[in-house]
Amino acid sequence: MTTLRQALYGMTLLGALALLIWGQEQRIAVADKNAELATKDARTAREEAGRNLATANALRTILQRERDAQAALRTQQDLLRQGLAKRERMIEALKLENAELQEWAAQPLPDVARRLRERPALTGADAYRQWLSGRGALHPAGDQPAQ
Repeated sequence: MTTLRQALYGMTLLGALALLIWGQEQRIAVADKNAELATKDARTAREEAGRNLATANALRTILQRERDAQAALRTQQDLLRQGLAKRERMIEALKLENAELQEWAAQPLPDVARRLRERPALTGADAYRQWLSGRGALHPAGDQPAQ
């Protein structure tokens, strides 16, 4: 082998080595950027998870308050039902004791009171307003409506 050939092989080898080193540097730079982006993404994900956890805890607290309020309402509703049942039993007992009250309770409602309880099936505020305006004026308690 001649010196020139050896020099060319040596230069080719050095060029290949330089190209290999440059390629490795490029891969390392890309890997560093990817690692930096992954770190940034992980930090963002942790922050978002923290916000989600705070929101979940707030919702859990609100849900517990709602459940407590519903339980209180159910308790109050039960007490009201018991009071109503007690009053109904007392009224029935009074009817049985008092003949005059029993006769009064057996009478049908007057027409005026019955009309107050009559209402068609309404759908919407406009239908309710039309129904109210079409009923006519209410008369004072002492006056008898003209029939």
